[in-house]
Amino acid sequence: MLQHLPTLLIGLIVLMYWGRVLRMAQKSRRVCGHSANLIPGEPVGKLTRVIWFPVTAIWIALPPITALGHMRQTWLQPLFFFWPLAWIAVALAIFAFLGSLACWKIMGRSWRMGIDPNDATPLVTAGPYAVVRHPIYALSSLLVLCTAATCASPLMLCVAALHIMLLLFESRREEAYLIRLHGPAYAEYRRHTGRFIPRLVAPQAIVESR
Repeated sequence: MLQHLPTLLIGLIVLMYWGRVLRMAQKSRRVCGHSANLIPGEPVGKLTRVIWFPVTAIWIALPPITALGHMRQTWLQPLFFFWPLAWIAVALAIFAFLGSLACWKIMGRSWRMGIDPNDATPLVTAGPYAVVRHPIYALSSLLVLCTAATCASPLMLCVAALHIMLLLFESRREEAYLIRLHGPAYAEYRRHTGRFIPRLVAPQAIVESR
């Protein structure tokens, strides 16, 4: 049982993470009076959800399936399990969840799950957004990697890869939308921040070194 504890804990964290997302989406409509774009109105956003929804459902289901040992198929069986790595993954998953809660709080009424061309939201640059443009996506990537570290089946590895690729694709689409919405303000903000991780070298230092 102790061997499966990290996987069970990761599964609980993932369940709480997506449960919180659904609760915020429901609250956004009821309290804030606008849609959270769980299913975006624009075509590309809808298309990504065709892939993203089943990927997320599999992500939520795999940790308990792995921990309970219901893995008769080869593609459900972990390729490796390293005890210290599993517990490191649990610690990082807790960090990712708590960090996401903080980011959601900072976003407040501006939080959305997709792009609505008719919805003009203010530019948020406080807290982690001062150094990273997409901290929620970065933490979500970390969480799915932590899940893959504790139940590294071929299916879970595919889920992690698809989730991260979708986040990269969506982040680029959001940035194109925000540059149209906020113009020079967002261009300047983007120049000084990293997409998923902080810039190690300031833009001015890069220019001066050339």
